[in-house]
Amino acid sequence: MIKPREDAISWDECFMRMAHTIAERSKDPSTQAGALVASGDNIVVGLGYNGWPRGIKNEDLPWDREGDFENTKYAYVCHAEENAIYNANGPTKGCKLYCTLFPCNECAKTIIQNGITEVVYESDKYADTPAVKASKKMLKLAGVSFRQYVSSYK
Repeated sequence: MIKPREDAISWDECFMRMAHTIAERSKDPSTQAGALVASGDNIVVGLGYNGWPRGIKNEDLPWDREGDFENTKYAYVCHAEENAIYNANGPTKGCKLYCTLFPCNECAKTIIQNGITEVVYESDKYADTPAVKASKKMLKLAGVSFRQYVSSYK
């Protein structure tokens, strides 16, 4: 009898790879982030990457990281986590969110309000920023678990 493969990748690995792939759609010259929403049955519900709101051309707004707020990308960009939830093709309540970067405080609000129960992130390079500290505080208070995923396949 032929036995099934034993070296198939895990769902965590699969979904994080998909988050990295969708991140490649980002036009941001400095940061390409990706996110994926998956149901408890491991069905992809939504995908997102960081970019401008729909209908705005990539050259119509600044991609600068420094300067007056309204002259930087931070005033306009939709984060990958938000877009994965906004683009969901079904309910997100009880789902997991896979993201290449730990979500900021604004994304944490969207995650909580949409019933996401777990965040699986890869990089926490902004852990010491006020936005991520606030995010972690809100996620904990709302009962949203989070954990870092480290690939064993790299």
